[in-house]
Amino acid sequence: MTASVFAQTAETAPAESGANLDVALITFGPGEEVWERFGHNAIEVRDAAAGTARLYNYGMFDFAQENFFVNFARGRMLYRIAAGDPAEEYPVYVDEGRWIVRQQLNLTPAQRAKLAEFLDVNARPENAQYRYDYFRENCSTKVRDALDGAVGGAIKAQLISPSRGFSYRMDADRLMRPDTALMLAIDAGLGPYADQRLSYWDESFVPMEFMRHVREIKLADGAGNTIPLVADETVLNKGRLADPQEFPPRWTWAALAIGVFAALALLDLARARAVPLARIAFAGTAGVVALVCGVGGLVLLGLWMLTEHASAWRNENLLLLNPLCLLLLPAWFGAFRRRWQPSRFARRIAATVAFCAVLAWFVKILPGFVQDNWLWIALLLPIHIALALGIAQISPRRHS
Repeated sequence: MTASVFAQTAETAPAESGANLDVALITFGPGEEVWERFGHNAIEVRDAAAGTARLYNYGMFDFAQENFFVNFARGRMLYRIAAGDPAEEYPVYVDEGRWIVRQQLNLTPAQRAKLAEFLDVNARPENAQYRYDYFRENCSTKVRDALDGAVGGAIKAQLISPSRGFSYRMDADRLMRPDTALMLAIDAGLGPYADQRLSYWDESFVPMEFMRHVREIKLADGAGNTIPLVADETVLNKGRLADPQEFPPRWTWAALAIGVFAALALLDLARARAVPLARIAFAGTAGVVALVCGVGGLVLLGLWMLTEHASAWRNENLLLLNPLCLLLLPAWFGAFRRRWQPSRFARRIAATVAFCAVLAWFVKILPGFVQDNWLWIALLLPIHIALALGIAQISPRRHS
């Protein structure tokens, strides 16, 4: 819809009508709420002749929307564009402690007129809603596409090739780092789609990155001269919140240390099952691991098979967060008993889970398996192997 609407407005808006317009890219720093961690941006259009100002915000949502949470879970989110008064909206971000940067754009009157008309048409009730995607169709990509359309594709042409080697996962991890538990849950839920290397164009899904990239964009003016897209940059509010980390956390070695330590502890507890405290600790820990991994695996499987969250499809963590772990729960409940004798079925399931975990590591030598899940391999592979060995070493002794 966006491209067709822009094509229509591009032919109808007279060039002189934009002479009284000023257009600016407004970027807001990350906030403290979960949905504010990625920052936000919008397009400000001021009409000097009419004395009006409008701030066009994409990525607006409403928790009260019918079936909002069901649609979000299914990956069918409907978000919208809204036009507001900057004088009313900026103070909200200031109160939240978020920085605000205004970048005045060097657009010709014709480009300003076309962009203003395009945004106005988009903001009409019949056009306001659109299918949201947190990587491809969010507040920043919609702003990026609108500005790129206004300058005839010059932004995409200059951003489509450069890359700093970041991926969707890397940006998501670094921006969500203040909420560590949620960051880890998101990281576990992202499949190989999230590990493609991004161009500057793609990485502009992060508003702060787009703000940086537009500083480098050059345009040709009416006289054939090269001018910067950004005519002037002003900090409207410095903010009080800390900026996000520049790089994502690298916790693989720490995860490996935790995984190996936990594995050795589980093996020691299995060997010391005659001691009640050791038996309880072994059975309780094994049960928690089975429950977390099993339920987590069902969630990953559901995201792949039952939703439109493309970034969660074909998730290799299914080999680690394995739904088969749930089949071991009866065995681990039985492990609380001193005379527990695990069944052959339980031993085979434990061995299968461990084999799948080893497979998660082994497939990394194959070119089609690019998912960056070393953190989860390092943490869970030793634990699954230890549990399989633990249940195997108990069985022979109980049957002798």
